[in-house]
Amino acid sequence: MCSFMKVFARCFFVVVVLSCYAGCQQPPPTALRIGTNVWPGYEPLYLAKAQGYYKNLHVRFVEYPSTIEVLRAFKNRNLEAAALPLDEVIGLCRSCPDVKIILVTDISHGGDVIIAQQGIESVEELRGKRIAVESYALGAYFISRALEVHGMNLRDVSIVPLEVDEHKEAFLQDRVDAAVTFEPIRTKLLAVGGKEIFSSREIPGEIVDALVVHEEALEGNQNMLKKVIQGWFNAVADLEKKPREAAAIMSKRLKITPNEVLASYDGLILPGADENHRMLGKKDGTLYGNLARLSRVMIKYNLLEGEPLYQNLLTERFLP
Repeated sequence: MCSFMKVFARCFFVVVVLSCYAGCQQPPPTALRIGTNVWPGYEPLYLAKAQGYYKNLHVRFVEYPSTIEVLRAFKNRNLEAAALPLDEVIGLCRSCPDVKIILVTDISHGGDVIIAQQGIESVEELRGKRIAVESYALGAYFISRALEVHGMNLRDVSIVPLEVDEHKEAFLQDRVDAAVTFEPIRTKLLAVGGKEIFSSREIPGEIVDALVVHEEALEGNQNMLKKVIQGWFNAVADLEKKPREAAAIMSKRLKITPNEVLASYDGLILPGADENHRMLGKKDGTLYGNLARLSRVMIKYNLLEGEPLYQNLLTERFLP
């Protein structure tokens, strides 16, 4: 097993345990704090805020540079809620079993990618090359699956751990041959000559993002959470009905053009309320299939120690 994956798995497990233990002593917050990193799949939250759907709502959005920082803040109880990839939520379940998924925000269908330098035309040509990967579970999962799909493994490449906001500079300085990344960095790397050689379209349904909440924050914030989710669906409707207006608002935060904003959603599926009920509901709960598949792959690559405890993870009671 690649030493990168072994070290990563041990560090990931230790950080989860220590962070959750330390977080138990945090005082109660004065507002519902929701953490995200910059990603089009989470952007309807900020669009809803800009459109006034959260007016007079005691909620505060906290933006972090990377997923790993969102994860750390959530585990430390510096956030009541967070938007996170499903594989990160699986990692939380074992040592922080109080978390609940209350909304599926997006399913990546081309939004997560590998961008390579000019002259590299395929995943197979990454053999022996340097690949920038964020040091958290999704980055490790994605590169592992991309290589597996193309008959390779982690021993065939050289992993360069880099936060996503470092990808463009490393790419321009030729310190890496490729990067596992996502919007808006994807668009920026393509603009400087990068080539997309793999995307989540090749592993459909495997990369899912969700809004998670600490169980202790659920009871006292039921109405607020329902309004947050309703505002989310209102913003998604605005994006569908008035795409140009919505993209103009979102482009300021994403720091890409409105046309590039709209193009970024070509690689995402934003499930509606009915689909969320189907994925999170007791009768069907189709998200459990994703959780089981992700868990098997994460255990295979030493990203997870033991079976995760996700049987009571899903709830649909805050959905409209």
